[in-house]
Amino acid sequence: MPATDAPEGGMAGGPLISIIVPCYNEAANVAPLVAMLESVMAGRRWEVIFVDDNSPDGTTATICAQARHKSYVRGICRIGRRGLSSAVIEGVLSSSAQVVAIMDGDLQHDESRLIALIDAVSTGACDIAVGSRHVEGGSNAGLANAWRHALSDSGIWLAQRFLPVRLTDPMSGFFALRRDTFVAIAPHLSGAGFKILLDLLLSSKKPLTVREIDCGFKPRVAGESKLDALVMLQFAALLVEKVSRGLVPLRFVAFCAVGLAGIVANLGVMHLVWLCGVHFSTAQAIGTVAAMVVNFSLDNNFTYRDRRLHGRRCVWGLVLFMLVCSVGALADVGVAHLMYAQSYRVNEASLAGAVLAVVWNYAMSSTIVWRTR
Repeated sequence: MPATDAPEGGMAGGPLISIIVPCYNEAANVAPLVAMLESVMAGRRWEVIFVDDNSPDGTTATICAQARHKSYVRGICRIGRRGLSSAVIEGVLSSSAQVVAIMDGDLQHDESRLIALIDAVSTGACDIAVGSRHVEGGSNAGLANAWRHALSDSGIWLAQRFLPVRLTDPMSGFFALRRDTFVAIAPHLSGAGFKILLDLLLSSKKPLTVREIDCGFKPRVAGESKLDALVMLQFAALLVEKVSRGLVPLRFVAFCAVGLAGIVANLGVMHLVWLCGVHFSTAQAIGTVAAMVVNFSLDNNFTYRDRRLHGRRCVWGLVLFMLVCSVGALADVGVAHLMYAQSYRVNEASLAGAVLAVVWNYAMSSTIVWRTR
């Protein structure tokens, strides 16, 4: 009897296939997705594991309602942390199945291609089977607009420059692999961002054999797309982390990128206020405060997206962030002055001060402002 066939008696022996569905605000899609999977996976020993980041729309409650009378539906509700990649990792590690498949909860992945993905892995034809929109028979018509097409295409082009294997759709979130393969790679995963497939391929100690299965990408029925410019910036930061073999953490790359945006904001606001007749020193101070606010906002929504602050905690976080950055600025000036006084060149002294300030701000932001709960 094939490993994926269900013996008489249904789920005796437990599921051999786990379908991991990371989700956020997908309450309206849970029941339809379960019904689709029931049809596609008929005759197989399977389960679906929804990993919900405590969605405010009641996604977890909807999952529980399904699970009460369907033993093959499971749910994990994560409180105090967010992120697609980390959700997938927790979902896979909670499974005991031989094969795991990952798909989105927005009904855009073509569930009818699940069997092809699972069978390609189960038969040993490949280490990982990927649902691709960019091979013959595939389609990405479900992307909402030209902007999202451009974001996706740009990400694919960039990822292909670094991948150790040939892959037409490294941005895919629809794939399958053996659980033991995933577990072997798991300790090396970044776990940040939204592109777990890319993380897997770049984190594996040896190149994985990949088979691409043509797959359509359907229009979203409910909820909102997670693909935006911030996701793409996280994606680029992930590439830097993996190419540097972890020497430059993804979060630090993101923090530095946000810092550059703060410099632009500082200069822009300072010049605008100065042109209005305000004294240069005052204009510079206003520009600095504006830069701190911009940096905090971007870091809260991008760098520390999985620890995002809300309400009063956000206000208190801004105060702490400004205090941290003020100390960093004083350290920048102090170190630069000290090194210059010891006959170092201006550029070397300024660079040393700036590096110290960035490292200080990052360390304090991670441990004090956006500390894990």
